[in-house]
Amino acid sequence: MNTIFILKIAGTFLFLFLIVIIPVLLGQRYGLYHRSLSSDLENAPIGTVVAAAFGTLAFFLAFIFQITTSRYMDRKELLLTEVTNIRTAYLRAGLLQEPIRSDARKLLVEYADLRVEIGRDTAKLAHTITRSQEILDVLWGYTERLAEMDRSSEVYSLFTTTINDLVDNYNQRITVTLEYRIPSFILLILIIVAFFSMFSQGYHFGISGKGSLKINIVLAFIFALMMFLIISLDRPEIGLARLNQKPAVTLKRQLHIMQSRENNTSPPNQEK
Repeated sequence: MNTIFILKIAGTFLFLFLIVIIPVLLGQRYGLYHRSLSSDLENAPIGTVVAAAFGTLAFFLAFIFQITTSRYMDRKELLLTEVTNIRTAYLRAGLLQEPIRSDARKLLVEYADLRVEIGRDTAKLAHTITRSQEILDVLWGYTERLAEMDRSSEVYSLFTTTINDLVDNYNQRITVTLEYRIPSFILLILIIVAFFSMFSQGYHFGISGKGSLKINIVLAFIFALMMFLIISLDRPEIGLARLNQKPAVTLKRQLHIMQSRENNTSPPNQEK
């Protein structure tokens, strides 16, 4: 991890930490102020209000966490489907005549390399997306050429279907990974609920005289960590909630070996 990446992560977590701890401290000071004016507040049903507020906050966190984990599983399933589609396309390309066969297989090997690269270095995301789209456009151009040559060929139909599946899978992965986000309105509601929940907890600490800085820090750390996890799952381009890229790495290694055998050359060294 580079320094800029670490600073961004630390800054995001610090921001969430401050969102949580500041209302706790404000509520505690406000509670201490009210306690100095009247001691009867200790018998007020503040604990019930705090419990209700934290119950609402827990509901929102569970609701949003379920959304993010569901999308994480969707991304995992799309990755496995894409690996299968790339391998199938590579095999079916072998049924085509030259030079389309060699050109298509070469592009599919590069496409597999890009899938591994994007999982390892999100800084190259823009380049990977652009190049992936270019490769898919060229592959689809091959299917159009094949259709002009013989529309009744089952071999051409199989290859066309596979490329079509590859294009569909690519569009789904881009949409689910980079475009589907938790709505800003929901995040705003979460921040508002978290603010008043923490403020009420701090107020309860203040009027009871049982609060402490250590307790406040632990409380803020726990809730900030939970919200940080949600953001990491919702935005995989951050690089913290990455999928296991082993299926893509294995595919990359297999395609390079197959290509080297076809070309009677030694396969390049593959990263583990």
